[in-house]
Amino acid sequence: MPSFSYTVKEELCSEITDRDKKYACLYGMLISAKHFDFDRIVFQTKNDKVFALFEELISTVIKNKTEIKIVKKINKTGSCTYSAELTSDTDKILNRYKYFDGDDTRRVISENIDTNNLPAFLIGLFLASGSVIDPNKEYHLEFVTSYAEMADEIKNLLIHVGVGAKLSERKGLYIVYLKESESIEDLLTYMGATMSSLEIMNVKILKDVRNKANRISNCDTANIEKSIAAATKQVEDIEFIEKTIGFGSLSEDLREIAEIRLENPDYSLKELGQALEKPISRSGVNHRMKKLSAIAEDIRNNKYRS
Repeated sequence: MPSFSYTVKEELCSEITDRDKKYACLYGMLISAKHFDFDRIVFQTKNDKVFALFEELISTVIKNKTEIKIVKKINKTGSCTYSAELTSDTDKILNRYKYFDGDDTRRVISENIDTNNLPAFLIGLFLASGSVIDPNKEYHLEFVTSYAEMADEIKNLLIHVGVGAKLSERKGLYIVYLKESESIEDLLTYMGATMSSLEIMNVKILKDVRNKANRISNCDTANIEKSIAAATKQVEDIEFIEKTIGFGSLSEDLREIAEIRLENPDYSLKELGQALEKPISRSGVNHRMKKLSAIAEDIRNNKYRS
């Protein structure tokens, strides 16, 4: 079964339809590529859909035929790593994106992206360097890059579109990440992955329902345990009274409730009240039980007076 991240990327790949989107998306993929300079361009991914889109975009956006060396490597785990290496016409590709010899190719050139195509550029970035964890496990989406300035630019772009992103460093890499479910939903929706965004919303609703059910269940269990403990204490007090002073020392109403409690240790206070010859309320039963408990305590402390 495909991972959630794979499904998200598959949905995003289907969003790149017109020429302007293809231009912006390819730029996002190139700027996140393993190598992106005038000597060579190397793009790697383990996602077959992403790799197929990269091949399509290179041939569509770059008009002249470009020689591409393609390698498919099967890893020990059985997964595949797809690699595309371009060693010719790299200068034409970089010039197409307004880079010139000596320029820092890992800076984002704003002229390559207008407001309408910013979602497509972010798609390219995410397809090449992003991932998102299954929302059933946790809420986490991230972009990974080796370049500090580029990480800052990605973070600022996300903030610009209203998504609260954070930045951290891990093992020499820079991570731009989102931890709030709403932020992840907003970003996926902005990029066009509406089905994936809805999936996160559905998971969140189910989690909320389960948590509420667990809280109710835990509360019910606690109440049951509390009732059992109270009933056990009542039975102990009543048996103690019977063995010491006997029921004959009790008033008629206390004797009746004591006898019914001994016969029905699993009854609730309400059920005890209904079992009396003259039924009384739950609070009435509780009042009598407190009297019996006080008598038992007085007997234990040698304070009882009949």
